[in-house]
Amino acid sequence: MLKRIGSGDPCWCGSRKPYGQCHQEFDRKVSRARFMGHEVPSHKIIKTPEQIQGIRESGKLNVAVLDYVAERIRAGITTAEIDQWVYDYTTKHGGIPAPLGYEGFPKSVCTSIDAQVCHGIPSEDVVLKEGDIINVDVSTILHGYYSDSSRMFMIGDVGPEKEKLVRVAREAVEKGLQEVKPWGYLGDMGQAVHDHVKKHGYTVVEDVGGHGVGLEFHEDPFVSYVTRRGTEMLMAPGMIFTIEPMVNMGGDEIFVDDGNGWTIYTEDGKPSAQWEIMVLVTEDGHEVLAW
Repeated sequence: MLKRIGSGDPCWCGSRKPYGQCHQEFDRKVSRARFMGHEVPSHKIIKTPEQIQGIRESGKLNVAVLDYVAERIRAGITTAEIDQWVYDYTTKHGGIPAPLGYEGFPKSVCTSIDAQVCHGIPSEDVVLKEGDIINVDVSTILHGYYSDSSRMFMIGDVGPEKEKLVRVAREAVEKGLQEVKPWGYLGDMGQAVHDHVKKHGYTVVEDVGGHGVGLEFHEDPFVSYVTRRGTEMLMAPGMIFTIEPMVNMGGDEIFVDDGNGWTIYTEDGKPSAQWEIMVLVTEDGHEVLAW
């Protein structure tokens, strides 16, 4: 239950404004949605203006790291070199690579090539070659605030099939982003993503999805891309989450590498592509904080 606060009391968000001038109407809308049977965000999920600014700054560094990688990635480099670039650039600018040591993850970035869906571990033994598609997934901690985004890179001539997969995966994120607005539902976004992917004959991984982010690496809610419009959590101003569908050229079945316990592959060995953005729900739409 929501804590009962008087209209003249300080708002629960920490703004120091009277509740009646701040989040009272917000709570009424959330309560109505809950009464109608919808999943709604807790106050813990809603970020304050100060927190949003901190997360925004973290996102700027995250984007700068990916820009740095984009300028240098090419055939002939190892994924370990990418990891070193990410570590060096992040720490030089006052940040911490969020993956490093997270639940035992050994590197500063995830580098997932072709049939690797996500969580690829950089290695001196993995050399990028002409025709590879690779997802570089960067996550940053800056002054205690987290950000997260990833991009696909095509190494040389990847051929029309892989090029289309990468392009459609990016389009799917853009379709989903168009549905991010206050008082809609995460399922609105999820269906837009899934419909676009399915239209092109691809599948979306069901068991791994997006997540809330900002004060921790992974927060509620879990963000699925195989959902239906009007379902899943209510999107409310102050929510921050990722849109990151993992789009497979073949089936949606996946498995985890037994050797390292991290890297996820497509079951059929066909390529997978993923772009990730971090988005804030605003009073009148959305703001992309990292891409």
